[in-house]
Amino acid sequence: MNIGRERPPVGFIGLGDQGLPMATAIAEAGFPLHAWARRPTSLDGLRGVSHVRHDGIRDLAASCDIVGLCVSTDEDVLQLVTGGLLDALRPGAVVVNHGTGLPANAVRLTEICAPAGVEVLDAPVSGGRPAAEERRLTTMVGGPRTAAERCEPVFSSFSRHVVHLGGAGAGQTAKLFNNALLMMNQANIAEIVDLAIERGMDPARLVGVLKLGSASSAALTLLNTMVTLDNVAHLSSVEALDMELFDTAMREADVDPRAVTERGMAGAHGLSRLLHSLNPGDPAATAGNGKEQQ
Repeated sequence: MNIGRERPPVGFIGLGDQGLPMATAIAEAGFPLHAWARRPTSLDGLRGVSHVRHDGIRDLAASCDIVGLCVSTDEDVLQLVTGGLLDALRPGAVVVNHGTGLPANAVRLTEICAPAGVEVLDAPVSGGRPAAEERRLTTMVGGPRTAAERCEPVFSSFSRHVVHLGGAGAGQTAKLFNNALLMMNQANIAEIVDLAIERGMDPARLVGVLKLGSASSAALTLLNTMVTLDNVAHLSSVEALDMELFDTAMREADVDPRAVTERGMAGAHGLSRLLHSLNPGDPAATAGNGKEQQ
């Protein structure tokens, strides 16, 4: 087992919008990178860095001490782990879920892997593709501290901040709170923008100056930067799904989330209208507003 060495072999599955720059950062930091993808063409994004391509997940698992998963859902994670990864991983290996999911599923995955001597970390990331490309993600880690400490050098290759928050599910809980607060802030911004429009102010100029003042927030700075007219509809739908995860997680913990869920959902569903309000002269904004009114 190489996991105690400075540069253990790391497997990575999920070379999407965030996963590809994360995997690239791991390789550029000097870790032996192993990759597999359902669609082999997805591996082409790694051509610029040293890596080993695998035809199957069992081959990848047998070659690695740490395997990072950056896929869409808990179901995808579970399918990969039980569909071959766990069979080939050696005792002492660590499976890391970098996606956003339910804390309860992090606990379930830990229980599934424990008999094989494989440890699990839930380590969702925040910051989006720009932060991944600039190696400044925030990684929120849940799971055994010893496993988190062994994996910290890998996480640091693509992160500005790596924070261990507790046992299994703690990372996912923190990420869901992070997402909920972002969306609640979006709802606040939308209400201010509506008032500004009623007052006769230019909302785009107002938002520009708010970004410079004490009212600034990530929700503000992402508008017309990472959140654009081209992707706002998609991001809005993803945020709504994240709020559903938040609501489920809180209810599973016997916590009443109604007020936060409602506010967060307002921010998620109102994101498209907010962005169109900030870009009234853009043809895409006009078209978007027409679609919303139908």
